[in-house]
This record gives sequence, C-alpha cells and structure tokens, in this order.
Amino acid sequence: MSDGSKGHLIMNGKEKRQVVFIMTDTQGANMLGCYGRPELQTPNLDKMAEQGVRFEKAYTASPLCGPARSAIFTGTYPHTNGSWANEMPVGDNIVNVGQRLKDNGVHCGYIGKWHLCGTDYFGNGRCPDYFDPDYWYDMKCYLDEMPTDELRTASRQEMTPELVDQYGMDEEFTYAHKCSDKGIDFLAENADQDFFLTVSYDEPHEPFICPKEYFEKFKNFRYKLGDNFHDDLKDKPEQHRKVAAGLKEWGAKAVNEDGFWFPAYFAANHYIDYEIGRLLDEIEKQVPDALVIFTSDHGDQLFAHGMHGKGPFMYEESNRIPFLVKWPGQAPAEAVAEHPVSHVDITPTLLDYYGLDVPPFLQGQSILMDIKAPEQQACRNVYAEFGRFDSYADGVGGLIPIRSVFDGRHKLVINLFQTDELYDLEKDPGEITNLIDSEEYFAIRNRMHDQLLEWMDETNDPFRGEHWINRSWREPKDIPWGKTAARWRLEDGYQPSALRYGTGLEWDKQN
Repeated sequence: MSDGSKGHLIMNGKEKRQVVFIMTDTQGANMLGCYGRPELQTPNLDKMAEQGVRFEKAYTASPLCGPARSAIFTGTYPHTNGSWANEMPVGDNIVNVGQRLKDNGVHCGYIGKWHLCGTDYFGNGRCPDYFDPDYWYDMKCYLDEMPTDELRTASRQEMTPELVDQYGMDEEFTYAHKCSDKGIDFLAENADQDFFLTVSYDEPHEPFICPKEYFEKFKNFRYKLGDNFHDDLKDKPEQHRKVAAGLKEWGAKAVNEDGFWFPAYFAANHYIDYEIGRLLDEIEKQVPDALVIFTSDHGDQLFAHGMHGKGPFMYEESNRIPFLVKWPGQAPAEAVAEHPVSHVDITPTLLDYYGLDVPPFLQGQSILMDIKAPEQQACRNVYAEFGRFDSYADGVGGLIPIRSVFDGRHKLVINLFQTDELYDLEKDPGEITNLIDSEEYFAIRNRMHDQLLEWMDETNDPFRGEHWINRSWREPKDIPWGKTAARWRLEDGYQPSALRYGTGLEWDKQN
C-alpha cells in the first residue's frame, strides 16, 4: 500500500523508496506519439504519458551520448565532470548518483548501455562497485556472449531483413530484449526493498537490430519533414553548412518532399517501445507504486536544417528530449509541464526522492515538486553545451565549443569560433530565422548573454574567458586579468569545500 502523504511504498510498516529509470539512445521528443507523432507507433510510452506527467520542454545538457549521460548520472555539466566528449570518462573526483544512493542503503542496479568509462562505445564490461554485479550488462557483455566473431560483427551491421534472416536475429537475439529480461528479473528479486534500477537501452541508435516484422511496418514509411528542412543556413554557423553538405549525397537518396525514408531507424524506434512496454508491465505487477522516469540522452536532426544525427548544434530536434514521469498517488495523470527542465536535474531529484540532502556542488535542482504539481512551477533557464564529438576521432570538425541558454521561449547559442544564434521559438518554432543581429531583440539577447556568462562562472566552466564575453554583436568589455566571478568548488558530501588560496578558509565561509 502507499503512504499518501509521502508517496512511498509501505511494506511491513517500513517506508519503501523504489525508482525505475528507463532511457533510450538517440530518441528525441519528435519520435514519440505523445509528443505529436502518432504515426511512429509508441503505444507503451504514450500510455505512460497518460498515466503521469509529460514534460513538454525537457532538454539534454549536451546533444551527445557520453556528455549527456555524465550530466544525468552526476548532476553536473560535462565541463565540470570531465566528460565533455565521447570516450572521455567522468573525473575520479566526481561522484555518480549510484554511489550516493548505495552509501545510503539503496540497492542499485544498472542494466544496459553505460558509455561513461572512457574506453569506447561498448564499455569495458566491468561493473562499478556501487551497482549490483549480478545485473551489470553493458554492451561489452553482450558482445562477449556472441559465439563467433562473424556473429559479433553481424550484430553491428545496419539492420536489413536479409541480415536478420541470415543470422536468425529474432527477438531473443537483440540487446534490447536481453536488457528487458534482466530488468524484469531485477524487479522480481528486489520488489521488497529500496532500490534504484536503471535500464538503459541502446535502441533506436544504430545498428537498429530488431525483429523483421518491425522493419516491414516501416519499409514504405516516410517521416514528414517540417519547413526547416528547407533552411538555407546562410545566416547560421559554418559548421551547420559543413554537416549538411556532408549529408547531401545520402539525403538525395533518402529525402524528398514526402519525407525522410529510413525504415531501420523507425523500426527500431517502434521495437524499443515494445521492449519498454514489457518492462512497464512488470513494474505494474511487482512495484506498482514505484517512481518511474523515462528519457533519452539526445535526439536526432532527422534532416531538419538539412542535417541528420547529432553534433555541434542546439536545434530542438537534437536537444529536446522526451521526459515522462509516472508516480502513482503523487504525480497527476495526463498532466503536461510547460516549463523547461534539464537532464542535470535528475540526480538532485533522485536524492530528494530518497530523502537525502542535495549537495551544493550539484548544478541542477530537484524537480520533485514539478512532478507533483507541474502546473504550479515557474519558468527557469536551462543550459546546454558542446565540446567535441569524440576524443579519438571526430566526424564533425574537432573542437567546437558551444554554450546555450533557453528561457522557455528564446534560445541563445554562443558558437565560440563562429556565428552566434538567437531564436524566438514562439514565433519561429522551426528555428529558421537567426535573430542575433535583430534590433528588436537586443535587450533579450543581452540579458540572456549575461545569464549565460554568469552560469559559466557559477559552474567554473574551464573554457570561460573574454572570447565568450566580447562577441561581434555586443559592445566589448575590458576584463581585468583574474577578475571573473568564478565560484570555487563546494562541498559534495564526499570531498570538502575548496579552500581560498589567500586565507585557507572554505570558499562558502568568505565572500
């Protein structure tokens, strides 16, 4: 039964706190029926939205797998935790939420894609000591189960019906199905205790392996494109034009006025909804009062602005992610939250749910009240960043530092080496018109710029400096050496607050 005042499960007179955190890879809000795309067939996630809260304006902290996940599981931005590109691990001085919860008596399980150890895309197969090793199952574990190198290689090829037939890639073969099975086993084993379970699917990320019947449903499907498909990018950053030019040949084959043809991706998107549905059904049976959160690490451009995939851009298609929360007895059903939230808020929210203090070092904020009363919460800024695509090899131009701020209507993007951007999403939801030099928006632009610079200082962004301040569209400032308003590191529950160099006193004990 539930304690209506606190929203936690009561068993044998003891309050239980249980969370199932579900995530996918490369699945923007534009890939779910409940966000306006019913033709993509995501009935299980749509049902979850009906049972709880759908956050309409949820954003990744970085539109790239590793950095996005670093923000989710540490509550700090990539520039703080060190994972500001793929294959760059989180720093040793940064504490994962799993560690924080385990140290407070919560049993933690992690099943699925990790992407935070700094080795490669698949992981190293080694379970961090704060997760239950009996349920650890990163993608290296999956590859190691393959009986032959041929099958191992085949599992990484882009899905086609012929490939599925050749190697017998049925439902039981897929990584998604194995992750669901392990998640279901975890729930059965741990239903009577506090736990935090993550099930992190790789799909609908390539290679899109799924049973053939899902491919058949989308073999003639074309994803309808918006007006921003025709964006000429003439007033946009040079890197956008380079990415679009690099995809021109493929786009000529896959895209026309009827839409974008990519059956394997849309099939995998439909299939992962089925697998999530299996997990959600088991949650209903085993832990019906659990807090259930669903999101994805980032989205995909799907040829908006002539681009596909993710990378050094802050457009809605790659940055706006699905964020659904089901919390029986506490979160209202069929609710929509219209104010912005960020991935960096997830760790503080989990700590708050488990009744733990949120250390001042964390850079997000708890949105537990946003979940309980979404219509009562005020709008606030959310921030995002980009550094480089990959620490080993970049397909999109190497180091491309970007910082952005979104206030619920306006989005300012500072592209350090190139053209900056400003959009009014209320008037221009497709982000076609760059308003960075518009006189009408000078005050809004400058206010948001000041807020972005303040955020970079408050979070000790190691890339901050006068080049972010003195932009071509703003009157230059003389910045004295060493006079930025950076904050020193605050106490995080594991390490003490930083000490002032000149006094030896803790940073927060002296102005």
